[in-house]
Amino acid sequence: MTAPLTALFTPYNIATMALKNRLNMAPMGTNYSTWSGVVTDRLVDYYAERARGGVGLITVGFTHVHLSGQISPYSMGVHDDAVVPGLRRLTDAVHAAGAKASIQIAHGGRRCSSTVTGTQLLAPSSLPCVGGEMPRELSLAEIKTVIEWFVLAARRVRDGGFDAVTLHLANGYLLQSFLSPYSNRRTDQYGGSVEARARLPIEIVEGMRRELGTELPIIVRLAVDDFLEGGATLADGRRTAQLLEGAGVDAIDVTAGIPETMYIIGPPMSMPKGFLVQHARAIKDAVRVPVGVVGRINDPVLAEQILRDGHADFISIGRPLLADPDFANKARDGRAEDIRPCIACNEGCFQRLYSQLDVSCVVNPRAGREAMYPDVPATKAKRVLVVGGGPGGMTAALTAAARGHHVVLCERGARLGGQLLMGDVPPHKEEIRALRDYLTRQLAKSGVETRLETSVTREFVEREGPEVVIVATGARPVAPSVPVIDAKIVSSWDVLSGREVAGAKVVVMGGGEVGCELAEYLAAQGKNIVVMEMLPEILNGTEPRARVLLVRRLCDFGVQVLTQSRVVEVRGGIVTYERAGLKSRIEGVDTVVAALGSAPEAALGKTLGSGAAVHVIGDCVKPRRILEAMREGFEVAYDL
Repeated sequence: MTAPLTALFTPYNIATMALKNRLNMAPMGTNYSTWSGVVTDRLVDYYAERARGGVGLITVGFTHVHLSGQISPYSMGVHDDAVVPGLRRLTDAVHAAGAKASIQIAHGGRRCSSTVTGTQLLAPSSLPCVGGEMPRELSLAEIKTVIEWFVLAARRVRDGGFDAVTLHLANGYLLQSFLSPYSNRRTDQYGGSVEARARLPIEIVEGMRRELGTELPIIVRLAVDDFLEGGATLADGRRTAQLLEGAGVDAIDVTAGIPETMYIIGPPMSMPKGFLVQHARAIKDAVRVPVGVVGRINDPVLAEQILRDGHADFISIGRPLLADPDFANKARDGRAEDIRPCIACNEGCFQRLYSQLDVSCVVNPRAGREAMYPDVPATKAKRVLVVGGGPGGMTAALTAAARGHHVVLCERGARLGGQLLMGDVPPHKEEIRALRDYLTRQLAKSGVETRLETSVTREFVEREGPEVVIVATGARPVAPSVPVIDAKIVSSWDVLSGREVAGAKVVVMGGGEVGCELAEYLAAQGKNIVVMEMLPEILNGTEPRARVLLVRRLCDFGVQVLTQSRVVEVRGGIVTYERAGLKSRIEGVDTVVAALGSAPEAALGKTLGSGAAVHVIGDCVKPRRILEAMREGFEVAYDL
């Protein structure tokens, strides 16, 4: 049991809207709408489940006010009166589940794609996002039209039954592009000073207030710092917040970043928890309306402390509610240890969202599929044997037990966790440890019989007599096929598990995620590290925000990286490699570590010939990531 979270669960008001607690579901895109931006059953189920989970306010994510501002074929719209019945169905469900509802209205601006909008992108100035299309500068007449779009959208929000409207002034979309001197190069009344750059959002707020009167609170999600030289500063953010308050805004939800600093918008696990708290405090000290904060707050104890210290009036959490819709209820009931942790990997959420896919969650395979996988018992209890105690096997065991099956989990090692036991060793990977600890705790509570240091064979299965066997035996590291003379090559698994200790000068073969995280781990110990990668770039396939920060840290540690390089021989302390046909040598090497990927441990699944139904999941099918292992473990176990 955790200490009572009295501040977090104290009611408060945003203008006329009374809220039961200070936890707000932050706006996040889902891509669950129809092609035309209309609410779907899936979207309703998704938000209703999170409302039942106990938050005071649900804020529906990015909703375009006009088709020229649509950021995805499946993003939600508030651009036409035809969407209002769907909005009403959504708010009815949220209200019935015990929460209030707001909706974030926005225009994608220079972050859109003409393949979605069918038109050239709109922006304050003709300046594209990194890797984006060239937008055109809005004329003064068009700016007046943009104001009308937002005001009409606010009316539809009211007609759709929402309790508040949230104006999106963040994430590099159209309105934040006006606020930032990096993207706003105008010389007319909408560019230049802070007051001039804020003119368009201010005029929109004033127009919305005239339309809504005092009937509906207006919240702004405000990026108060671009974290970029030449961009908006925190001082700019403070002044903008004051101007917005003067225009009639009822609350300010603090965030930060622009597309050029995307790791601020979608902070990976290497970013500190609560890293925007002092930004929120700076805004709170400048205004009188309630101020919220977001940014890697996945712990209710941290959220409570932020409120007690007076840094903010409410807490916005997004990804943690993807991971566990019952976050608030568990926190309120003193069951924080039972909250399924968001590990800030961004793979199921941001990475899928920006690939125009529907959002998922690595640690919660039910996310967005609540109706497909209702939380109900199986029709018949079965005897289930799970082989392998990695994330896939543990998820399968927990899911089967929750459905009422009798489950035995066998792990040949002395500890549960599989590759999670090594994944949490490098710097900034503490969230992996949190996931491992959570799964282990839940298994201890679930009634699953866990047998460690137990190898499973065909004969073992025949003796146990399960009706179902789920094979989750994982993978093994791939050994390099190069000549090794008077030396040895150890695997990354050996080093991360502590079975091998690396010397002072290390060559890491493989510049993928494992190899580069290992390089950082060893460099942090003061070792001289060379990473060799056969491809033209390192960290291929790594989540982009995490990649940017890891590359920076490797540079700060002085790690040497050689791309398009192939080791051809290891002889004593000399590593010979070839790069575009030219051979070179690295001398004085103490340790060579292979981080070349993994191969399936598939033998057991192929040899089981008992009468049990056999299912093979995770890396023993094909080495991939935690997302696939946990999803397959969940789906197979649920469908038994």
